[in-house]
Amino acid sequence: MAGSNFVDYVKIHCRSGKGGAGSMHLHREKFITKGGPDGGDGGRGGHIILRANRNYWTLLHLKFSRHIFAGHGGHGGASRSFGKDGEDQIIEVPCGTVVFDADTGEYLCEVTEDGQELILLKGGRGGLGNWHFRSATNQTPRYAQPGEPAEERSVIMELKLLADVGLVGFPNAGKSTLLSVVSAAKPKIADYPFTTLEPNLGIVSYRDNRSFVMADIPGIIEGASEGRGLGLRFLRHIERNALLLFMVPADSNDIRSEYEILLNEIKQFNPELLDKQRVLAITKCDMLDEELTAALKEDLPDMPCIFISSVTGQGIQELKDCLWQELNKEENKVTTITHRNLDVNHRVREEDEFELDEADESDYEEYDWEE
Repeated sequence: MAGSNFVDYVKIHCRSGKGGAGSMHLHREKFITKGGPDGGDGGRGGHIILRANRNYWTLLHLKFSRHIFAGHGGHGGASRSFGKDGEDQIIEVPCGTVVFDADTGEYLCEVTEDGQELILLKGGRGGLGNWHFRSATNQTPRYAQPGEPAEERSVIMELKLLADVGLVGFPNAGKSTLLSVVSAAKPKIADYPFTTLEPNLGIVSYRDNRSFVMADIPGIIEGASEGRGLGLRFLRHIERNALLLFMVPADSNDIRSEYEILLNEIKQFNPELLDKQRVLAITKCDMLDEELTAALKEDLPDMPCIFISSVTGQGIQELKDCLWQELNKEENKVTTITHRNLDVNHRVREEDEFELDEADESDYEEYDWEE
């Protein structure tokens, strides 16, 4: 969207650093004719690291970062001098960011907690210097390991908002108005469809200084799962909500039918979403009298249903109580859907130790040097 500050999709080409080569060096010093091998190890190439940062809520800062490259490891030197490790590149993203391979669509990793770090691409390990390959039968090895190559791939980063309650409803169902009433969020509100063109988050204050996060998810219409309207762009944000609050206006021709259409769009997008707890809010109830309210109650789905009016405040506290009660049920404590194709999840860790096998000269670089 032109001019929008909300960016939830970026594509970046990443490359880690390659490892530095080990040194093939023999010690030379006055009065010491045969000092022996003393070549140092090469440095590790820099990692590409993904870090969750709760201070970000959009991927806007990465919108124009088309390439991110880590530093290469330095070469080993004489006197067993180690090469310098390559500089890591840390990509800070909002909590709830998911990473896919841009070429295959393969799921790679995701970060959901503030400060969580994952190695997206590992830097190449530095090569061993010839000092490691000395032995009683080979006292002057003339080879050293080259550094391991870098890893390189294009990735797609998608943000899925983390919230306790996600608002689900057709355009003009009153989602933005409710969010503006129960929180300090100030979404755009108008009397035409698709007023909201980007998700909005708000913190809802509850009793005894408690609170929960509510997200207004825009753009859901019949056929959204097939690309109509704003299409699938914002449906993925619903996956990270612990509870779905369906909103249908009281002046709808058929409240049950409208609710079932919304439910079907979510099912078509991801059937796992049907396992989430659901609450139905009938909005704009200030236009109803007691007789109409009683008539509507007879044909509502079998689920928690609350009649509210964001304009008059009718039912707002009752809705908060219902949402808090549902959120604190044991089955709703997990707020995310586990991805079904988890293939990579490298956590930042200490370097693996080298294991030396019997030397095979074909694996190493050879140098011409004079005795």
